[in-house]
Amino acid sequence: MRHFLTLLDVSAEEARYILKRAAKIKRKLKEGKATHSLQGKTLGMIFDKASTRTRVSFETGMFQLGGHALFLHSGTTQLGRGEPIEDSARVLSSMVDCVMIRTFGHDIVQKFAEYSAVPVINGLTDLTHPCQILADVFTYEEHRGSIEGKTVTWIGDGNNMAHSWINGAVSFGYSLRIASPEGYRPDARLLAAATALGADVSLIDDPVAAVDGADLVTTDVWASMGQEQEQAEREVAFAGYQVNDRVMAHANADALFMHCLPAHRGEEVTASVIDGPQSVVWAEAENRLHAQKGLLDFLLRGQQ
Repeated sequence: MRHFLTLLDVSAEEARYILKRAAKIKRKLKEGKATHSLQGKTLGMIFDKASTRTRVSFETGMFQLGGHALFLHSGTTQLGRGEPIEDSARVLSSMVDCVMIRTFGHDIVQKFAEYSAVPVINGLTDLTHPCQILADVFTYEEHRGSIEGKTVTWIGDGNNMAHSWINGAVSFGYSLRIASPEGYRPDARLLAAATALGADVSLIDDPVAAVDGADLVTTDVWASMGQEQEQAEREVAFAGYQVNDRVMAHANADALFMHCLPAHRGEEVTASVIDGPQSVVWAEAENRLHAQKGLLDFLLRGQQ
C-alpha cells in the first residue's frame, strides 16, 4: 500500500510511470476505447476546501476507469462534528479502496494516512498540491517534450504550488527559479530537503530576471483559500510580480504559460497572457483528469 501526500512519496521512476500510464489511458479515451482497470473500486473524496477541478477530475476519472467515487464534505459528515481523524480513517478505509482528501493543514492528511488501511491521496493542503504538478508536467511534455533540463520560473507566492514545483525539480530534473517578495518565499525546510535530494532551485528577487530564458512560466493567485482577509495586503506586496506581456517577452520565444486556476485576470496574470497563444491552462486543467487516472491506477494496481 502506498500513499501520495507529496510528490516525493513516489520515486522519480514511479512518477515517470504514472505519467506514461496517464498518456496511455488518455490516448485510449480519445480513441473511444474504455480502460476499466479499476472496475469495482471505490474512492472516498473528503473535502474541507471548495473545489471544481479536483472534484470533477477525480469523480470523472473513477467513473471512466470503471470505479465509483463518493463525495464527502466535512460539513455533512462526522468529521465536521468532531470525530477524531484516526477514527474516521479506520472506518472509511474499511469501506473504500482509496481516499482523497482536500483540506487545510498537511498534518490532517498525514494523520489520516497513518491510520488508513488504504492509499490516501493529497488532493490539496496548504503545504503541497502534488496532483497538480503531475498534470502540469504532463501538459508541458505533451506540448514540448521532456521537461528534464528545462528552466521553469515560478512567479508569486511561495505557496503549496511553489512547494510542489520544488519537489518536482527532484522528480523530473528541471531547473526552477522562484521570484517571490520578501515574507512570501517558500518554506525553507521544504526547500532545503529538496535541495539535499538534488533539486536545482534558485530564489531570485526580480521577476524579469527570473523569467529570462525560461521554457515555462507559471503562477497562482496572490491570496489562496483561507487567506482572503489578506487580499489588500497581498495586492501591495505582489504588485511587481504580475505575469504580463512585458515579463513573458523575456522568456524563450516558445515558452509556455501555466496557471493551476482559478485565475484573477488583472492581478497575478493579465488577460493577454492567460488567454494568449503561449497559454496552455485549458489543456493543463483537462490533464488533471488524465494524470489522476494514472495516479489512481498506480496506487490501486501498481506497475502492471
